This record gives sequence, C-alpha cells and structure tokens, in this order.
Amino acid sequence: MPQRYSDESSRRRSALFHRKSSHEQPHDPAGSSQRTRYVIDGHLSPAPEHVSVADALHFAESAPRRMALCLFPAPTPQDVDELAAAWDLHPLLIEDLRHGGQRPKLERYGDVLFMVVRSARYDDAAEGVDFSEFHVLVRPQAIAVLCQDKRWIDGTDEATMAGDPSDIADPDGRTLLDDEYLLGLGPEAVAYRLLDAIVDGYTPVLRGLAIDKEQIERQVFSGDAAVAERIYRLSQEVIDLQHTTSSMADVLVSLRQGFDRHEVPEPLQAYLQDVADHLTQAGIRVTELRDALSQILGVNSTLVAQRQNEDMKKISGWAAILFAPTLIGAIYGMNFDHMPELHWAFGYPLAVGSMVAFAVVLYGVFKFKKWM
Repeated sequence: MPQRYSDESSRRRSALFHRKSSHEQPHDPAGSSQRTRYVIDGHLSPAPEHVSVADALHFAESAPRRMALCLFPAPTPQDVDELAAAWDLHPLLIEDLRHGGQRPKLERYGDVLFMVVRSARYDDAAEGVDFSEFHVLVRPQAIAVLCQDKRWIDGTDEATMAGDPSDIADPDGRTLLDDEYLLGLGPEAVAYRLLDAIVDGYTPVLRGLAIDKEQIERQVFSGDAAVAERIYRLSQEVIDLQHTTSSMADVLVSLRQGFDRHEVPEPLQAYLQDVADHLTQAGIRVTELRDALSQILGVNSTLVAQRQNEDMKKISGWAAILFAPTLIGAIYGMNFDHMPELHWAFGYPLAVGSMVAFAVVLYGVFKFKKWM
C-alpha cells in the first residue's frame, strides 16, 4: 500500500506504480462526460473526439513537454472506473473519488497528487453562498479535474461546460489555459491556476456577505423582529466559508512544505505564494465578518431586551392604574348590609370619582417617569 502524505507538494517525479494496458477498461464515449485538451510545449492542441483517458495519458507520456488535461463536468461511476484503470489509482483514492461532501484536503498516493478543493459563489437571489467541490488529480504530464457538484467555479452547469475546457473562465474572465508560460511548467501549473481562480472567487462572495451584514445592521436598529433569523442564516454561511478557507489554507501549506522535496520550479512557488496571500486576506475578512455578526447578534439581543423592558413598564403601569378602581369597586361590591356610604346620596359619584382620580394621578406619574 502506498504511503499517504498530507504535506506533499504539487508533484512528484518518481513513479511508484507500473501501468499496464491490460488493466484498462474499454472507453464508452456515449456514457462519458470527459472533456480532454492536449498541451504541447505550452501550446494548446485539440484532442481527438471521444479520446479515452488511457489514450490521453499515452499521448502525454509519449514525448517530453506534453500534457493532457481531462475535465469531468459530471463524473459518473464509469468515468471514475476508467480514470482509475488508466492511472492505476490506489483503492483508497478511488473510494474518495466516488464520494463527495469532503472538506478540502491534500493527499499523495505514489506519483499521484490528490486534492479536494471547494469554490464558493454568492447567490444574489437567495442571498446565500453556493459551494462546489472539485477533485483534482495531478501526475507527471497529466491532470484530471472532477466537478463533484456538476458546476464550475462560477456556477456554470455541466451543460455549459460540455464544450472546450480551455474556454471555461474564472470569475475574472480569465480562462484556465490562457497562459502559455504557465502551461509550459507542467500540470502543477494548471492545478495552481485552478486554486488561484477558486481563491479569487471568494472575494465577490465576501462582498455579497458584507452587503448582507450592512442590511442586517439597519434592520437591527429599525426594530425588525425578523432580523434574528437572518443573522443566524448569515452566520451559518460565514461559518461554512470560514471552514472552507481554513481547510484551503491547510492545502496550500502542505503544497509549500513539499517545494524542495519535489523540486517545484521557482515560478510556481511564487505563483502559489501569491495564491496563499490572497487566501490569507480572504480568511481575515471572513473572521472579521464572523466577529461583526457576533457583535450584531449581541446588540440585537440587547435591543430586544430593552424593548421587552419598555413593554413590561407599560404593562406594569396599566396594571397599577387599573388596580385602584378595581380595589374600590371590589370593596363596594361586597354587598354588606351595614356600610357607611351604602345609602349615602353621594356614595356612588364619590366612588366613581375616586376611581377616575386615582387612574388619572397614576397615569400622570407613570407618564412623567416615561413608563407610558
């Protein structure tokens, strides 16, 4: 069994597994979602239609400075089986490829680097964050990207991704394979470019969450009773994004720790450092958002308590105002035969007048104390 490392870099030159063509499964173009693109000496080259993963790998390894990119917009079990057979993947890695819902991580199985990364996209209509999971496999001269949620970084669905993978753009409009210099550095460059696009996609998400926070602040001070639920929902979105950014930071740390061990070119090291800097900034903003929401929740709780206190003052004031007339009415409602004022001509007007007088005096007192 190959040894697993969580702190490996983006490539490893030595091959620990021998690939035999007899293990490859027949390629079924009708049942595959694979999209393949060739790179020769840093230049894009069209791949044959319905090319298999094994054929793409054979092309990449048949000559130096070649690379094959396999994109799976909607990976099926058949796609995973074909990829596993062509790349001679470890059973544990195959199991990971079959299951989504994983946090970002980095592992190495022999000469295959496996990364789980998550992109984020802000949905204006739902005022929420949509996450997309990607499984990235990198080996010398080949890279495979599996879109586990059948969406690209910008939310593009599998139908739109069915074209040329080189035309797929990141949130800034740059395509994945538009830099010939980086392409000349190998499949690790494509993986780093994908990481860069994912990390850059966190910025508009943070911008959307910040706008939601500002709206919530106005709701809090306007006394909107429904704001508490919105605070909780936004806090959950921020927490999910924080978990994603922190896990992605671990992935980048693991990649950097393997620079020397795996002889990563200096340009790629600088490129990944720039990605790490952007991710650090995103992580700081996420933390600030979470702290701000905690403060907003505390302020909202304080304002709710104050409003409840004001309500209790009003309720207590009216209860006291009604107590005096109720007391007088209760005394004269006992129907005793011998009461001093029972047969007095001014008894009834005096009782009613006393009730009104007590009520007016108490109302004035509470109004003066701003309880009413």
